[in-house]
Amino acid sequence: MKIKFKSQAYQTAAVEAVVDCFQGQPKINPLNYRLDKGVSNNDSQQVNLAIDSDEAFRNPDIKLDEAELLRNIQQVQSRQNLPVSSSLTEFTQQSNKKQNDKKKTIEPVKAAYLKNARAIAPVHLDVEMETGTGKTYCYIKTMFEMNQKYGWSKFIIVVPSIAIREGVTKSLQITADHFTDSYGKKVRFFTYNSKQLHELESFSSDSGINVMVINIQAFNATGQDNRRIYEELDDFQSRRPIDVISANRPILFLDEPQKMEGDKTLESLAKFKPLMVIRYSATHKTNHLKIHRLDALDAYNQKLVKKISVRGISVKGQGGTASYLYLENIEISKKAPKAWIEIEEKLKTGVIKKKRKLIGKGDDLYIKSGELDQYKHYVVADINANTDTVEFTNGVILTAGDAFGDVDEAVRRRIQIRETIKAHLEKEEQLFKQGIKVLSLFFIDEVAKYRDYDAPGNKGEYATIFEEEYTEQIAYKLDQLELDPEYHTYLKNILVEATHQGYFSIDKKGKMVDSVTSSKSEKTQSTDIDAYDLILRDKEALLSLPKPTDSEEALAKKSLRFIFSHSALREGWDNPNVFTMCMLKNSDNTISRRQEVGRGLRISVNQSGDRQDQPSTVHDINVLTVVASESYQDFVTNLQTEIVDTLAARPRKADKAYFNGKTLKTDSGEIVVTEIMANQIYRYLMKNDFTNDADEITPEYHSAKAEGKLPDLPAELQPYTEAILN
Repeated sequence: MKIKFKSQAYQTAAVEAVVDCFQGQPKINPLNYRLDKGVSNNDSQQVNLAIDSDEAFRNPDIKLDEAELLRNIQQVQSRQNLPVSSSLTEFTQQSNKKQNDKKKTIEPVKAAYLKNARAIAPVHLDVEMETGTGKTYCYIKTMFEMNQKYGWSKFIIVVPSIAIREGVTKSLQITADHFTDSYGKKVRFFTYNSKQLHELESFSSDSGINVMVINIQAFNATGQDNRRIYEELDDFQSRRPIDVISANRPILFLDEPQKMEGDKTLESLAKFKPLMVIRYSATHKTNHLKIHRLDALDAYNQKLVKKISVRGISVKGQGGTASYLYLENIEISKKAPKAWIEIEEKLKTGVIKKKRKLIGKGDDLYIKSGELDQYKHYVVADINANTDTVEFTNGVILTAGDAFGDVDEAVRRRIQIRETIKAHLEKEEQLFKQGIKVLSLFFIDEVAKYRDYDAPGNKGEYATIFEEEYTEQIAYKLDQLELDPEYHTYLKNILVEATHQGYFSIDKKGKMVDSVTSSKSEKTQSTDIDAYDLILRDKEALLSLPKPTDSEEALAKKSLRFIFSHSALREGWDNPNVFTMCMLKNSDNTISRRQEVGRGLRISVNQSGDRQDQPSTVHDINVLTVVASESYQDFVTNLQTEIVDTLAARPRKADKAYFNGKTLKTDSGEIVVTEIMANQIYRYLMKNDFTNDADEITPEYHSAKAEGKLPDLPAELQPYTEAILN
C-alpha cells in the first residue's frame, strides 16, 4: 500500500502565505562559492570526499529591505484577518501569570529572547496549523515553491526529538514522487550524522533542492558526539561541520518550535547563519510574525481532522465497602432494552470472580451473583436506553461507563482496556468492507506495565490483561451470526499475541526501556537514538490489511492493530488510521490531553492510499474514540479548556470594529469590508439574535448555519454571502 497525496486548497494557502512574504524578491540561481575542502592529514583516517571539485552553491541573499518585507508580511496577515505586525521584531508571548479574570495575557517577549532571535536572522515567520492537517507536507511544498520563484535551494529542518526527525524523514520519502510529478524535480535529503559528514559536502556542492534534517540534540547537547559539530575534526579535514553548513546560508524550518526556545538553543541556531526562520506548530508558545492560522476550530469546521468521541470511566461510591458494579452499555433490540453489567459472582468452587451479565428489568443481582450479600436489594427497577442508565430499587443509578463500589487501580485499567477493545472492534467491523485498517493506541506510564522481563513470557500487567480481555471479546464477536464472513475470517486468523506490540526505546541489550528525557535544558525531549523503528519507518505496513500471499514477516507486521507506548508517541508520529486511544496512565502536566489526542486526528486512508475526506461522509468514517481514565465530563472539560487557551488570539466579539477593514475572498477577487458594510453585518446579527449582550456569537447562529437556515443578508451584501457567513 502506498499513501497518495493531492494538492489541497487549505495546504496551498499555508504555502502561499510564506512565499508571498517575499514578493519582489528576484529569482536568482544559487550563488557559487568555493567550498572549503579542509587540510589533508595523512596521519589520520580520512573520509572519502564526496566531490572532486571545490565548487559549491549557497542561497542568494534576501534583496528586499526591511520596509518591503514588512509591507509584504502585513498584506499576507491582512488578507487572512490576522493581527497586523508593526515591525519585524514585534514578538509576543503568553504570560504565565493568571490575572483576576483567570485569562492569560499577551505581553512582549523578554529582551534576552528578542536579542537572541535578532542574532539568528532578520526574518521570523510563524505558521500555525492544527495537529493532523499536514504541516510537514506544507513546509516541504514551500521549499519547492521558494526554489521555483526565488531560487533558494538550501534548507534545514530542525526538530526537537528523534521521533519527529524520523517522522519528517518518512514524509520526505513518501512524498517524493508526488512532488516530482508537480515540480519535475526531487529533493535531495539526508539526516545529519556526525559520523557521516561527507553528506555535508554533497549538501553544499549540489545546486538542486537540498534538505538536511537535524534534531537539536545534534548541536545542543553536551555529549561527545554532539559536540563534534563545533570542533575541527581530523576525519573531516580539520574543518568544523558547522562552518560547512553555515556557508550555505540555509533557510531554517523549525518543527514544534515551542520546544526549542531555551537560550542555549537560540544561541546555537544563530551559528547556522540562516537567511530566515520559519516556525510550524499547532501550539506556538512565542509568537513572532504570524502569517497563517489554521487552528483547532478551523480544522474541525473544515472537516480536516477526525471528530472526537470520549468514553470516560466514572467511579462512584468508593470506600472499600460497596458492591462492585460496572455498567458497560445498554443493548437495544425489538424487545425491552437490556444492560451489560459486570459484577462479582461466587462460583461453585467458592471462588469469587468478576463476570459480565446481561440483565433486564426485574433481575436481582443477589441471585445473579450467586447470593453474595453485598448485592442484596440490587433489583433492576428500570433500564433507559435514551439516557443510557440503569436504576435499581435501592436508589442507585448508573450511567453507561460508571463503575461503582470497590474499584481499585487494576480494576479501572482492566475496564479501560476492555472498552478500548470493544470500541476498536465496533469501528473495525464498520470499516472492514471499505478497506480501512483500524489501529488503537494505548498510552501507559512505564514499560514494565507492558513488558516485564522477569515475568512469564515477558508479559507485563497490561499485556496480560489485554490478552485476557481480547480473547473474551473476540470469542463473543465470532459467535455473532450476523458477522460478515470475510471479517469473521480476518478476526479468526489473527493471533492474540500478534495483534499487539509495544513501541518504546530499546537499550543496548535489545530490551525495551523507559524513554530518557532531559530535565535541564529542553524539557520532555527524548534523547534516545535506537527507538520506535517499525512504527516510524514502516507506516505502510501498519496501514495494510493482510493478504493470503503475504510472507510471514509481512503478515506479522500487518497483524498489528494495538500499540502500547508512552512518551515514544507523544509527538512526531501521526498515523491516519488510529481510531481508538486509551489513557492507561495517571494525568500529568508534561503531556497535554490535546497533544495526546493529536496523535489520532489525521483523516484515515484506505488500502489504495486514498484519504477518506469526502465532505458528505468524512465525519461518519473519521471518529476518534478516546477511552479516558476520568469521567467523560472531566476529560471533555479539560480538553476544551486546553483548546480554548490556544484560541486566545481569536477575537471574542462580533462587533462593528471586528468586521471593519476585514478582507473577504470572493469569486471576483478580494474586497475590504467598509465601515458601512461592517455596520450592516453587525445589525444583521443583532436582528436575528445571533449575538448576545456581550456581542458574542450565539449557539442559534451555529445551529441555523448547520441546518442551512440562515436568513438572507441585506441585498448589498448578498454577493459576498459565502465569504461573510463562513
